[in-house]
Amino acid sequence: MNIDLTNKRAVVCGSSQGIGKAIAVQFAASGASVVLIARNEESLRKVLRELPANKKQNHNFIVADFTDPEELKKKLHNYVSENPPVHILVNNTGGPQAGEAVSADTSQFIQAFSNHLICNQILVQSVVEGMKKEKYGRIINIISTSVKQPLKGLGVSNTIRGAVASWAKTLAGELAQYGITVNNVLPGATKTERLFSLFKNRAASSGKSEEEVSKEWLKEIPAMRFAEPEELAYAVTFLASEYAGYINGINVPVDGGRTLCL
Repeated sequence: MNIDLTNKRAVVCGSSQGIGKAIAVQFAASGASVVLIARNEESLRKVLRELPANKKQNHNFIVADFTDPEELKKKLHNYVSENPPVHILVNNTGGPQAGEAVSADTSQFIQAFSNHLICNQILVQSVVEGMKKEKYGRIINIISTSVKQPLKGLGVSNTIRGAVASWAKTLAGELAQYGITVNNVLPGATKTERLFSLFKNRAASSGKSEEEVSKEWLKEIPAMRFAEPEELAYAVTFLASEYAGYINGINVPVDGGRTLCL
């Protein structure tokens, strides 16, 4: 099986680093034209230079901050109007601040809901008509294993990720008739800045060292290691391909077996 995304345009959010960057690189290596989205222009330009490219590919980027949904809407609408269609959309946004749900301020829930679900909705609405015309669409949301099993100390994240998962399942049923699939990829503990910041926060609240926290997390993972961002990218690239056309409305954990439920 050779995954070939030639002549496909993919929008990848949060692609200046971590999992988003790994997905963008893998998409480009598979032949897609990639549109990067993040808020740091310098980082986007650096990633853009690193993307594999040939004469058939036209990579680009959009600078947008997900704390400003209207700015995101305007910029993406302008891009899609001039560069239709988008065949693949990867919704990927940095996770909410760590902490228990009971002590979180209501503003944290509102901001996280906006950053994740509202911005995801804006992104989908910007690209879905082009997907319908092409009779090909892949909407892939990078969320969390917390939609299956809540994670300690991530109260706001657990709540919002669950909302995104239910939103995606609803869309999957609405859009399947047009050749569009909607799926969620659930990263486990992956070597990204997000993971290292969680180690730091957990260490500060527990009085343990970051190394001790890291070892405790490893004990919960049957694979006994943390994921590489590229391992998430491989799963996402398959879901974006023609081979995954009958896979729709599911949650795919990529977590080394950590999640205890089916």
